[in-house]
Amino acid sequence: MDAVRRSGERAPAPASLAGEGPAPALPAEAPLAMPVQSLGKVPAAPPPGPRPWSLAVRRAFVLCGAGALTVLAAREMHLVLDVGGVTLLEYLVLCLFVVLFAWIGFAFTNALVGLPGLLRRPNGHLGIAPDGPLPTLTARTAILLPIYNEEPARTLAGLEATCESLDATGAAAHFDVFILSDTTDPDVWIAEEAGYLDLVARRGDEGRLFYRRRPRNTGRKAGNIAEWVTRFGGAYESFLILDADSVMTGDCVVRLAAAMEANPSAGLIQTLPVIVGGRTLFARLQQFAGRLYGPLIAQGLASWSGPESNYWGHNAIIRTRAFAEGAGLPELKGPKPFGGHILSHDFIEAALMRRRGWGMHMVPWLEGSYEEGPPTLADLAVRDRRWCQGNLQHMAVLPARGLHPVSRLHLLIGIGAYLTAPLWLAMLLAGLATALQARFVPPDYFPSGFALFPSWPAQDPVRAVWVFVGTMAVLLLPKLFALAALLVSRTARQRFGGGARTFFGMLGETLVSGLLAPVTMFTQSVAVIGILAGRDGGWQPQRRDDDRIDAGSIVRFFLPHTVAGWLLGAAALSISLPLFLWMTPVVLGLALAIPLVLWTGAARASMPALFRTPEEQDPPAVLLRVRQLRATSSTPAPSEAVAHLAAAPKLAAFHRAQLADGERRPGDYASDRLIAAAKIEDAPSLDAALRLLTLREKAAALGDFRALDALLALASPQGEPGARLAAPERAGAPAQVATPS
Repeated sequence: MDAVRRSGERAPAPASLAGEGPAPALPAEAPLAMPVQSLGKVPAAPPPGPRPWSLAVRRAFVLCGAGALTVLAAREMHLVLDVGGVTLLEYLVLCLFVVLFAWIGFAFTNALVGLPGLLRRPNGHLGIAPDGPLPTLTARTAILLPIYNEEPARTLAGLEATCESLDATGAAAHFDVFILSDTTDPDVWIAEEAGYLDLVARRGDEGRLFYRRRPRNTGRKAGNIAEWVTRFGGAYESFLILDADSVMTGDCVVRLAAAMEANPSAGLIQTLPVIVGGRTLFARLQQFAGRLYGPLIAQGLASWSGPESNYWGHNAIIRTRAFAEGAGLPELKGPKPFGGHILSHDFIEAALMRRRGWGMHMVPWLEGSYEEGPPTLADLAVRDRRWCQGNLQHMAVLPARGLHPVSRLHLLIGIGAYLTAPLWLAMLLAGLATALQARFVPPDYFPSGFALFPSWPAQDPVRAVWVFVGTMAVLLLPKLFALAALLVSRTARQRFGGGARTFFGMLGETLVSGLLAPVTMFTQSVAVIGILAGRDGGWQPQRRDDDRIDAGSIVRFFLPHTVAGWLLGAAALSISLPLFLWMTPVVLGLALAIPLVLWTGAARASMPALFRTPEEQDPPAVLLRVRQLRATSSTPAPSEAVAHLAAAPKLAAFHRAQLADGERRPGDYASDRLIAAAKIEDAPSLDAALRLLTLREKAAALGDFRALDALLALASPQGEPGARLAAPERAGAPAQVATPS
């Protein structure tokens, strides 16, 4: 790409960083067009290179194998129910069972097809060697860190550790780093800028480490990345996208960048992020399960997806031109929650880029890619609500013309991940209703119309047991496959702390996860019902720290789960004790939801070694460095923004230099900005002004030169009541970037 700067050409340092006067902490712009994609037009694009014949065989095995298992299970379930005829309720149970079994059958065949790849040494897909000398780079790559109301010290520690690991490879000169803020909280915004200045001063990365905050976070994360592409994307061959909790080794980053250079048809290469850093039992269980079973699941996905693999939104490298050509997201028609900006953008971006002829690849065996998980089930529920709404939006994209069938399958998998929860709940309720009907409604021995025999609910109990055993086998065998793949490798066993510990850890994880599964089912069912009813969940920041747990909010959130569990248990017990015992795992999980969430979500200084992962047994250097940086961070925690700026003149000057729209233009009647100015002018003191301003108005004031000056005047010792909003002498306040005083 002509616009791409090669390794010998450096991005000009921002003027303020170079000491030549005030300027935004950004490089020279290199615009790149990113047109919005139509869901109707079909762009002509060739497939991304040749593919082996075995890819079609693997796809046929996964789909046909899951289909054959489902047909067999459906036949057996029909025989269970067809004793003296099948009632309407039993037909409902049968239909729901078939759909849900197809879901777990697909997961089973996916694990089977991934097992051979997990057992053998990585084959160097895309020319990526898992170890050995690092390849040489020629093109420039951007590392993008989008953030939204995150704690700056925590986020920047992970970024700094990643940059230091990259420095150690000797290839850091080929990378520029962009912190792309969409933060709306004004106090967090100023803390981000202070943290950025502190990081630049400590690392001396003038000209390679940049910061930008959008005044309006249009399109959320997808819009944040798209704005970077259209302003700066022309200068970079590729960009590596991180999440706020992402950490990657320099070795992994360099190998990804080299693979992108060596494979011109590749549009995206996705790693498998390993969950690390958990201190609660819930987080430890999540990272243990992800570390043990995740590679098998991901290997299966990569095996049959081939160049039509998926994108998970972070810890992946993307060719900038491919993203600009094909990933411009349209707004969906209709009102929220189904209309508007696409929340789960990553699946759609991958599908649209593949439609343009670019290859989407997954390399689950490449180590050095990490992320953190939510500390409690309640935090997972908050994140899940957004993902649920975003994935259900994919139903509007499924009919888009030109999508590859495998891309459509990925969209269906994402939708099914949430629709299966209410289907499972519906099957439980339908089965319970069937049992209630058999217990309390007498059969009609004289039905209207001709019938040789009456029709009443009855089942074959022996065959039912075998159907249950077979279903549990299909559900749980993938875990045993993953354990078997671990046990055959001495190195893998040692990294997990031994085969016996891993086996008992798997049993413990299965037990606790089995109790939490009904709670998750109920939570996701409520979320799906709410979305289908038209309720928009918005975009809530994630809680990543585990230092506290709000017992009151957990009791309020999970009280409906508890009530549902007691009602289910009472209904089952009123029918028969065997039915109650049969439903015990579901009833117990729901009835004990509140103590389960509190128990698994409490941070503990010491945890049982049962759930240790390789990253805990022998922590990689980059993760140890993250821990050290967080413990010794000089980045201030978010505090009151105006006081922070008033106490740090250099930070205040830097803040002014970043404001892209600090002066109101004619015709700009944004209410937050105008109301903030009026409230500040009327306020007799800074405390009064801050009490009057909402968060949105305060953020608008901090983005306006005149309102900002008035607030700082009120904060100064000689500040007069009712500070006058006078136009500044200069739109950009003079300052040179330095550590805030």
